[in-house]
Amino acid sequence: QVQLVESGGGLVQPGGSLRLSCAASGFTFSIYVMNWYRQAPGKERELVASITTTGDSTNYADSVKGRFTISRDNAKNTVYLQMNSLKSEDTAVYYCHARRFRAYWGRGTQVTVSS
Repeated sequence: QVQLVESGGGLVQPGGSLRLSCAASGFTFSIYVMNWYRQAPGKERELVASITTTGDSTNYADSVKGRFTISRDNAKNTVYLQMNSLKSEDTAVYYCHARRFRAYWGRGTQVTVSS
């Protein structure tokens, strides 16, 4: 059974940091490109960050470049999203996504940036 389980979301003040984790199981994690998406209320889901199978290449949405860092640990079947200098506009549900022959989604974790 394929599972992607996100954790680490919560309420944080503007300028703060959070680290999201996504634990994968039920498929060969190391051969899947891993992504983080987010969806804010009333908006479409958007791609935030991507990382290749070996972690040697990453890509980011312009809105998070320089503030967010995606990484992965293939030994632990886990992908991370380090989020620094958080802004109110980063408030959203963050989803983990795996892509290769098939695509899998996690259920999401809420991130709220507010004072």
